[in-house]
Amino acid sequence: MSVSNPEAFTPLTGGCQCGSVRYVVAAPPRRHSLCCCVDCRRSAGAPIVGWASVAEASLTITGQTAGYNSSGDIERAFCPRCGTGLFYRSASLFPGEVDVSTGTLDDPSAFSPTEIIQVADAPTWWETIGSLPRHARFPNEA
Repeated sequence: MSVSNPEAFTPLTGGCQCGSVRYVVAAPPRRHSLCCCVDCRRSAGAPIVGWASVAEASLTITGQTAGYNSSGDIERAFCPRCGTGLFYRSASLFPGEVDVSTGTLDDPSAFSPTEIIQVADAPTWWETIGSLPRHARFPNEA
């Protein structure tokens, strides 16, 4: 799917790990960023976090989320039952938008990332990630 082709857009669905929170995104994302910033890494417990920036009006959420103010006006929403990080909002940085964690999409292959951001905060091994061995599942132990 092309992020810039609204005619071919199929609504995106997703939710938390336990299923208590579900969502639908009814309009195409403006971008799909992979973020390396310290706040995202610590919040997710992962080296990279994918975010699809969508219009707030295009997002429908069912279930209750809890919020955490990580800095300034940045609000991170998560499932209070299982802890899955779901949404990121900042009225000063992205008014009228919400970032949806693309790791929570039912189909994470629905569209490709469009950029990698905050690489100044990336771990020093970031540049070598493409050369690591790849395994379809866990590697065989010797």
